[in-house]
Amino acid sequence: MKKEQKSGKIFDLPILARIFSFLKPYQFRFWSLVVLIMVQAIVVPIPPLVIRHTIDNYISIGDYNMLSLMMLVLIGVMIFQGFLQFVNAYLAGWLGQTVIRDIRIELYHKILYLRLKFFDDTPIGRLVTRTVSDIETLNDVFSEGLASIAGDILQLVLMTTVMFYTDWRLALITLSTVPFMVVSTYFFKEYIKKSFNEVRAAVANLNSFTQEHITGMNIVQIFNAEKLEHEKFVKINQEHRDANIRSIWAYSIYFPVADVILAAGTGLIVWYGAKQILSLDMTLGTLTAFIMFLNLFFRPIRFLADRFNTLQMGIVSTERILTLLDSDEYAVNDGTLKTSLKGEVSFENVWFAYNDEEYVLKNISFDVKQGETIALVGATGAGKSSTINLLSRFYEINKGKILIDGIDLQQYELNSLRKQIGVVLQDVFLFSDTIEKNISLGDPNISREKIIEAAKLVGANDFIERLPDGYDYNVMERGATLSVGQRQLISFVRALVHDPKVIVLDEATSSVDTETEEMIQNAIAKLMKGRTAIVIAHRLSTIQNAHKILVLDKGEIKEGGTHEELLEKDGWYADLHRMQFVG
Repeated sequence: MKKEQKSGKIFDLPILARIFSFLKPYQFRFWSLVVLIMVQAIVVPIPPLVIRHTIDNYISIGDYNMLSLMMLVLIGVMIFQGFLQFVNAYLAGWLGQTVIRDIRIELYHKILYLRLKFFDDTPIGRLVTRTVSDIETLNDVFSEGLASIAGDILQLVLMTTVMFYTDWRLALITLSTVPFMVVSTYFFKEYIKKSFNEVRAAVANLNSFTQEHITGMNIVQIFNAEKLEHEKFVKINQEHRDANIRSIWAYSIYFPVADVILAAGTGLIVWYGAKQILSLDMTLGTLTAFIMFLNLFFRPIRFLADRFNTLQMGIVSTERILTLLDSDEYAVNDGTLKTSLKGEVSFENVWFAYNDEEYVLKNISFDVKQGETIALVGATGAGKSSTINLLSRFYEINKGKILIDGIDLQQYELNSLRKQIGVVLQDVFLFSDTIEKNISLGDPNISREKIIEAAKLVGANDFIERLPDGYDYNVMERGATLSVGQRQLISFVRALVHDPKVIVLDEATSSVDTETEEMIQNAIAKLMKGRTAIVIAHRLSTIQNAHKILVLDKGEIKEGGTHEELLEKDGWYADLHRMQFVG
């Protein structure tokens, strides 16, 4: 949490350089924005000067013709100033939205290719925050940060110059109130920075809690924990409210204080200016102009506090985004071989650990010939799923070799390799989309006819056609409108329709009823001919016809052979068999 709340340096040059690098395709528009903001800053002092000139030179002598002309000039300047504000606001907003679109695309592309180990160690909520909230903060850097700060500073410099040029005495009186404004702005900036950090942390906590508990709502209701979870939510929501109120409190204090300082400055100018007018040492136009100057001078000072905080939060967000973009936790696609697999698989003395040297696989060796079926059995945590995860290079081995068709796994181009390995997992994930899209995953090369053919072979076509829209039926989030068995059958169709050379079934029948399991087994019998199959199962009845069965325990192969051979050995497999069929 502390890491989430840190505040970056306002002028962190390396981070600012990276921010500017995102603008590279839009440099012309960005520099156009800078120029227009500079022009706007130059135009700001003109209306008070026009009014001063008009009062002193035309109103004082009753020249109504010139008065009308000067009013037209003033209106023209104000219209031009409004036009500049419109263009600047639109251009800044366009730049911000366009850049964050590009960054979000780049970031999501990066996430798509991160290795699974990264997702094991990184909460989903944090990745969502990176791709949504942090990037939105970066948008504020472009729309309210860099260019606007430069414009505000230029406006301050120009206003100071114009005020001293107009009347140095009133300029000094104006500047006498600046220290009070600077001090109040500084304390506001520091407090609001802390407050923004608290709000951001509270939002992250609220989002994470809500996402996690809505996803796990069935567990909450099963264990009758609604009241307890409601109390937790009330507490987290209260923290979110309090953090926002602290932020509101800072604004409600700062702006009235700024108005009081502005009013004090106005009072001093009127008091001194009136005395000078009475002694004929100053004109009414000069006094009027300075009253306007005062407002125009303090406006950027008040805005700068917010803009600096915006830039500071943008620096922090950018740093977190860049940490993800620069991460080397991606699947290394260093292979070049793109060829059709036969399906011969060999593990040679494979060692694997998720964390350092806490090995979950130890010296694993086995061979699977083309068209053979090998089964992996063992207790939970024995290393079965880890074994098949290595086959698709979702994780990289620590020691040893994995060969397919006698070629080292790392020599294969990753996309080509994974396209030829079909995987059916125990926990089926379906997207909120049609059944057809969930099977094809948007691959234009997979036709509706091919999907229907595969569904018929698996035995899923009948229940799909009974659904309201058939293959166009939306399964909703995670396939919530389908039964466990139906989701499993769809995942089986999804694997087969891509015509893999190797089929991996990870507990593919452990969560289905006997009838559905029989349908899957019949489909396997038809479709495994000519394909290599690696099957993980707790139900030994589903793998008795496998060409070889390996028993794993604590990451090691304890014994291997056919169903009959292992029963004759009366070892690990026989014990498992007795527990399921005798005990």
